[in-house]
Amino acid sequence: MAANSTETVDTTNYEKFQTGNPVVKRLIGGFYDTVEEVVKPLKPATVLDAGCGEGETLDRLSEVLPPAPTGIDLNPESVEFAARRLPGATIRQADLLNLPFEDGSFDLVFCLEVLEHLPDPAAGLAELARVSGRDIVVSVPHEPWFRLGSFARGKYLKTWGNHPEHVNHWNPKSLKAFLSTRTEVVEVQTSMPWIIARCRPLPAG
Repeated sequence: MAANSTETVDTTNYEKFQTGNPVVKRLIGGFYDTVEEVVKPLKPATVLDAGCGEGETLDRLSEVLPPAPTGIDLNPESVEFAARRLPGATIRQADLLNLPFEDGSFDLVFCLEVLEHLPDPAAGLAELARVSGRDIVVSVPHEPWFRLGSFARGKYLKTWGNHPEHVNHWNPKSLKAFLSTRTEVVEVQTSMPWIIARCRPLPAG
């Protein structure tokens, strides 16, 4: 659980999880239930959350993760907040495109709701595959449903529901094709309006 549940940080990512909208809260809860189902049988000894934000994933999934996970994020405010929230974790500021870890350092690498933001998602995927020794779990918005849902709620109307920071868009088929360039895709499933995939790094060479 959070070290101080009354503490806040000023980021749109954190605000998403604090929503009072019951429909959105239910969707987020379903998303994490699905991620937990994917992760629980993996029993990783070492975990990296690449793009950990304020530590929401590491906090919510703490019962199925090792007690001392690692998280990285570019946003210094998010890193500071997550470090206070998760005193048992190692949280540091770092770039997903240049991860400061050796090859195969982690049994499990998360990258949830990050790849859609990257101008070069292939470079990000290459780094995820490099530092993973076994499993990678990624999630991205399920398009066009994610955009349609935002539009229906009156968000981002000028861009027809597209979040201004989302520069990549996938459906399950195109996400699998993208991930297959660097990984063996084990499973792809949906938890509307998101896609969740588990994959393994391809052997070097």
